[in-house]
Amino acid sequence: MPELLTDPVQIPVPGGKIIAEHVGAASTGDTAVSVAHMKAPPGWDEPFQTPEFDEITLVLAGTVLVDHDGGRLEVGPGRSVRTRAGERIRYSCGPQGAEYVAICLPAFTPDTVHRDDE
Repeated sequence: MPELLTDPVQIPVPGGKIIAEHVGAASTGDTAVSVAHMKAPPGWDEPFQTPEFDEITLVLAGTVLVDHDGGRLEVGPGRSVRTRAGERIRYSCGPQGAEYVAICLPAFTPDTVHRDDE
């Protein structure tokens, strides 16, 4: 039977970014996949990371910037980017901020993201 998911879990992060996880370890207990709606303020960024999961990012508004060993990708509205487990990457956004959906396979957890400052 279909299950309506009405109450995403708000995940606190520094820098003013809002994460609303609809499916995943924090919200539904799923470990195979996580789906989160993100809203990042203008100029937001986070440390480099080397996650143990693939991540697909679908940009709804603004621009998501993805720094990687080969340079930088700029991902605008209606476009998406896939990063692979084991790649060293850093997410940030442009001066207008960004709104996007992140899908992680397997699910995001703080123990599997491996941010440089941790």
